[in-house]
Amino acid sequence: MNELIQVIQHGKVVEVALNRPKLFNAFNLEMISELATVLTRMAVDSSVKGIAITGRGEAFCTGGDLKWAVHFSDKPGSSFYKLASQLHIAVLEIRRMNKPVVAAINGPAAGAGFTLALACDFRIMEQAAVLKQAYTSSGLSIEGGGTYTLPRIVGFARALEIAAFDRPISAKQALKLGLATKVVKDGTALKEAIDMLDQLAKGSLHSFSWSKRLLNESFINGFETHLELEREGLADCADHPDGWEGLHAFIEKRKPVFNR
Repeated sequence: MNELIQVIQHGKVVEVALNRPKLFNAFNLEMISELATVLTRMAVDSSVKGIAITGRGEAFCTGGDLKWAVHFSDKPGSSFYKLASQLHIAVLEIRRMNKPVVAAINGPAAGAGFTLALACDFRIMEQAAVLKQAYTSSGLSIEGGGTYTLPRIVGFARALEIAAFDRPISAKQALKLGLATKVVKDGTALKEAIDMLDQLAKGSLHSFSWSKRLLNESFINGFETHLELEREGLADCADHPDGWEGLHAFIEKRKPVFNR
């Protein structure tokens, strides 16, 4: 079965692979809808402790399938509207998910591939991989949350520069800009992503989920509102089995064992 999205279990970690390698994993409606469905399912699967998103073949994802979009209807805007709706479901699931999501960028990540990678919690890039927002070079505007995540990672001025000039961003440049968490040898991004997720799974995932939520909501909350949410999170973590374990491990001078 030639699945557009391949799901492979690696212990407590799941590999989610974009699988249109001959088209450099460009999204058509069926593929992005399948990705949204898979991520929605993974978000509520308690056996899954982390997700690594990668691409089959030579690319991570080169964005929307423009040939498909142009021939989808008389007005390509309707095809992009449908694509964006499903991509946004996928992006929202990643940002809301109470578990870590790592992009294993094994090749070019452009357009929707670029914004999908930015939505992930961490990005591991292979040395030969390249990032490119790509939208504006085709006369389009950026979607997939890119205009939200990009300025928060690199700052407004640099984000506007990336949007305006659309220069390719090498792995080395991405690391310097904070767009990449780590740069690794070619062919090793997925392994490094799984290793990172395995490491995170040894820590408290309940604590991680609160940290992720608090950092996300810090951009939309007022200061007093956010302080109250921090207080709520702290109390909830302290009452959670992981918090109980962490506090007692500290007092007993031993290493905590989380996520039992």
